[in-house]
Amino acid sequence: MGLCYDVLCGRHGLKQYRNGWADGPAYITQCPIQKGSSYTYDFNVTGQRGTLWWHAHIFWLRATVYGAIVIMPKQGTPYPFPRPNMEVNILLGEWWNTDVEEVVRQGTKMGLPPNMSDAHTINGKPGPLFPCSEKHTFAMEVEPGKTYLLRIVNAALNDELFFGVSGHKMTVVEVDAVYTKPFITETILIAPGQTTNVLVQANQPPGRYFMATRPFMDVPIPVDNKTATAILQYKGIPNTVLPSLPQLPAPNDTEFALSYNRKLRSLNSPQFPANLPIKIDRKLFYTIGFGKDSCPTCINGTRLLASLNNISFVMPQTALLQAHYLNLTGVFRTDFPDKPPTPFNYTGAPLTASLGTVHGTKPSLSKLAFNSTVELVLQDTNLLTVESHPFHLHGYNFFVVGTGIGNFDPVKDPAKYDLVDPIERNTVGVPTGGWTAIRFRADNPGVWFMHCHLELHTGWGLKTAFVVEDGAGPDQSILPPPKDLPAC
Repeated sequence: MGLCYDVLCGRHGLKQYRNGWADGPAYITQCPIQKGSSYTYDFNVTGQRGTLWWHAHIFWLRATVYGAIVIMPKQGTPYPFPRPNMEVNILLGEWWNTDVEEVVRQGTKMGLPPNMSDAHTINGKPGPLFPCSEKHTFAMEVEPGKTYLLRIVNAALNDELFFGVSGHKMTVVEVDAVYTKPFITETILIAPGQTTNVLVQANQPPGRYFMATRPFMDVPIPVDNKTATAILQYKGIPNTVLPSLPQLPAPNDTEFALSYNRKLRSLNSPQFPANLPIKIDRKLFYTIGFGKDSCPTCINGTRLLASLNNISFVMPQTALLQAHYLNLTGVFRTDFPDKPPTPFNYTGAPLTASLGTVHGTKPSLSKLAFNSTVELVLQDTNLLTVESHPFHLHGYNFFVVGTGIGNFDPVKDPAKYDLVDPIERNTVGVPTGGWTAIRFRADNPGVWFMHCHLELHTGWGLKTAFVVEDGAGPDQSILPPPKDLPAC
């Protein structure tokens, strides 16, 4: 399969087994496609099915350059839920009334967060709650008694989002292209980079009903809190009928967020097992922090940075996968620490001292042995402020075995892990002032990006990468790069 021309792009959630060359992140797996040039990504989707997506993967271009990828089950293989009468892609996004690259440049120059978006969108349109005409509203027509599968993607750069359909309940059946134990809800919570499939039955009095999305943010940080809407319209109902809005949770409803995520469970059936690693070879503990760095040209002489284990990622000038494959020296180090250099009360009183982070001249990566099993605990901190963080690991799915509020306790918390049917996905939210534990098997050789999927935090340095070594078998090594791979 080939996708995406004339822009560096990644296919979010596709594992790209042994083929990181088609993964897409700038300077991680390849160098940017030069202006006026084009490049075709060749890859296969063997062993995967469900809703994923693709997006630009350099700077803030993914604000508008994105789309859904739907991989259908093998012919003759039914869904593990009642077959819907129709399937509809729903892409949630953000919109700026100006050039997003200029927004980023201005923020970087001033040392402050870039301006928030001017609107949220559903399938590229903000809806009638904004001063827009009817054509700027997405609408889907339904028929009484029929069932619809909504394939929902959060393509927003910076916001976790609630989504609901007025008057209708939704049955969650899949997240991040992995089937789940079905459960019914009136609202879903979906972080940037995540996908969620829900079944909606057209079982209400015929009319027009708003689908709506707005942000979840449970700390006092400014966000674009505007509500985007689309319309679910029963066949034969005129456009003059006014739709009703769904009752979404309060923007800071932490309890709903925690409760919703606890309901997500892998299907773990004989046909769709949860192959969870039980014996762990390598345990990692990464703290998520914010800091300030000297910047003479910025306001107050400082700029914001983000770090994992007090290390802020440094973008290389040579793609990391190319350097690893070609054994180039001096491009990156493999000394990323397995735990923070200095333990502290991570979620205690706000910390404002010693906020400088380490950022050398080349990126520091973590090396993993092929086929080793890994447990990674991501811990939010109160450096400057606590905040939720959606993390995405390229090249892999992982199992979310535990999550909690406060500091992770390595003695007590593992005893509460779900080792039976934990949810499997490729992007997970670390709760505000809390932690999340994930497990995966390092069976995909290459260099794989791990980063916060809030573009703002990724730009500040909240990212790292894993170097997964080749295995001993003939089909356990990185495939050769394509001849037309963009050069640096």
